[in-house]
Amino acid sequence: MSSTSTTPRSPMAPPRSFLWSRRIFLTLLTGFVLVPVYVMVSSSLKPLADVSGKFRWIPSGLTLRPYVDIWSTVPLARYFVNSLIVAGAATACSVVIAVFSAYAVSRYSFRGKRVFTVTVLSTQMFPGILFLLPLFLIYVNIGNATGIALFGSRGGLILTYLTFSLPFSIWMLIGYFDSVPRDLDEAALVDGCGPLGALFRVVVPAAIPGIVAVAVYAFMTAWGEVLFASVMTNDTTRTLAVGLQGYSTLNDVYWNQIMAASLVVSVPVVAGFLLLQRYLVAGLTAGAVK
Repeated sequence: MSSTSTTPRSPMAPPRSFLWSRRIFLTLLTGFVLVPVYVMVSSSLKPLADVSGKFRWIPSGLTLRPYVDIWSTVPLARYFVNSLIVAGAATACSVVIAVFSAYAVSRYSFRGKRVFTVTVLSTQMFPGILFLLPLFLIYVNIGNATGIALFGSRGGLILTYLTFSLPFSIWMLIGYFDSVPRDLDEAALVDGCGPLGALFRVVVPAAIPGIVAVAVYAFMTAWGEVLFASVMTNDTTRTLAVGLQGYSTLNDVYWNQIMAASLVVSVPVVAGFLLLQRYLVAGLTAGAVK
């Protein structure tokens, strides 16, 4: 005679209704995220006639032609280079300035320190469109007065993106530097390092996750920005986010090429996020909690 026994549930275990509700919710959330990705991928592999007609979940025919045509329909390679230069330069400048600023606020006491940190953080409250017209007028007047072409140039767009990424970068690195023990700085000073030596030899290596998080944030902010790039650039300095509009003409909209180009331009951001995910999570967690 055999008997079956069931493992008793722990009194701390959540109820089965909660477990099933969580599974259903996560399944729906996964579908909500993956369905648009599937539509983009499938549409990028269809001929234009199939994309323009009634949508089919299972394509009748697949082709890689859209991935070839995206480079000739619009100067996508030039837009790609412009985006890399602008996003890379904005990221590098943002990280360097944020490291020095956050280190000064974290390690030194000075008059107006509290006002500075509050002002830096409060700039994130204002919508970006509020600065569009003032920056446009400033760039045009500087160009007329000095001959320095900021409007329609990569340099002007880099300065514009710094106004968005730099305040948050400074604020997040202040919290991360505060979590680094001051004893490490003192030990470096005892060993003969100056303030800059202590920063680069001790504090920066210990704060790599926070710095990586700042770099990823600054790069993603500059890579996908549309509003200022559509106003502050011209045909020569146009970036990817604005250049994708070129696939929509007066006669037709190349939906398959738009989907293909969107997937191609998202590769650097997705690849960078996957490679630096460990540092990004650690940096955001440590920088937000003191």
